[in-house]
Amino acid sequence: MRSVLAEVGLALAGRAGARLSDVIGARVSRNTVLRLVDALPEPQPQDPRVVGVDEYAMRKGRVYGTVLVDVETRRPVDLLPDREAGTVAAWLAEHPGIEVVCRDRAPFFAEGASIGAPTAVQVADRFHLWRNLGEAAERCVSRHRPCLRVTFTDSVPEKAPTPAPAECGSPWPTGHRFADRTRTKHATVHALLAAGHSRRSIQRQLGMTYHTVQRLADAATPEELFQGQWQNRRTKLDDFKPYLHERWAEGCTNAWTLWEEIKTHGYTGGYGAIRAYLQPFRTSPTAPAARPPSPRTVTGWILTHPDILPEGEQLKLKAVLAGCPELRALTGHVSTFGKMLTQLQGDQLPQWIKAVRADDLPSLHTFVNGLERDLAAVTAGLTLPWSSGVVEGHVNRIKMIKRQMYGRAGFGLLRKRVLLAS
Repeated sequence: MRSVLAEVGLALAGRAGARLSDVIGARVSRNTVLRLVDALPEPQPQDPRVVGVDEYAMRKGRVYGTVLVDVETRRPVDLLPDREAGTVAAWLAEHPGIEVVCRDRAPFFAEGASIGAPTAVQVADRFHLWRNLGEAAERCVSRHRPCLRVTFTDSVPEKAPTPAPAECGSPWPTGHRFADRTRTKHATVHALLAAGHSRRSIQRQLGMTYHTVQRLADAATPEELFQGQWQNRRTKLDDFKPYLHERWAEGCTNAWTLWEEIKTHGYTGGYGAIRAYLQPFRTSPTAPAARPPSPRTVTGWILTHPDILPEGEQLKLKAVLAGCPELRALTGHVSTFGKMLTQLQGDQLPQWIKAVRADDLPSLHTFVNGLERDLAAVTAGLTLPWSSGVVEGHVNRIKMIKRQMYGRAGFGLLRKRVLLAS
């Protein structure tokens, strides 16, 4: 029965294991289940020939460990309490039969593998290479955001220009709290006058002074009442109005987002002024232009294989590339790298790097610099069939096991659950 309870603990941890034990007729506490798991003998896995190395979080952002997986058998062989290069190197040195080390591009794993297994071939994971390329491509597209805007503007049917709030014929724009309040009072007073009420009656109904009612009644339009220090006075927003008009025309209509943007340009006013200024844009009969594609969206189109990309998105990507030779060059480089990655043509990597260097793509040059610092591992990753995919799967399983125990288990118990339950 002890062995059965230990197996239950390996699968379900303490609380859930105690509940299942009660169902099968062995009433024990959750702590007893965990103690039975902790008392199991240390696992003794065979030395791997191809090992995958990756990190897992004991406490995300603070404490990390290392998981090592036999890539050939797809089983974890050990867990380490940290991700230091020295710890990884010491473990590799104790297992001299390792011939291949699959890893991501973290420098501490590269250093640990070089020290602990100097004769082993290091293989950079293809998924991480593709993700790094995607990040570099997105930075490159962001640098050419105006190309997206121009292309989009040319492809959209002509529309009337976006109306500016200051063109309403009033010295005070619609949305100004004092102006709107005066307009409302003026309309109310004139409506009561049209209904046959006297000015004294309106005074009593609205709780105003007679002088105020008289001024409102005598004014043919509310604009006649707009006088004094507020007329044509410069505001903090004046210097930023062209930027707001430009962003509105691009399709950004969120007042809070625009407020956050102009704050980075030096605006010190409040959010309410932005919201009030943009209100006439929303009530204008001319709708704002549709938003051009974001850099992330365009990057997704570039990274997607043309045979998979929907026809509509292919046409949009073609329109974007037609007006930007840099993005056309970027698309060609990404396509070539994708072919190298999927067809394991690592021998073509030097030519690809040379072609990238010939184009004015700083973000992609930064990516290439990183490849050259780890050229041997990257070339092996684009040539050999090994990858760290199986290791990523075990990292996800470790997350599940860790959360099952709700922080009650230390590293020793976590290690046993990961290794013995595999």
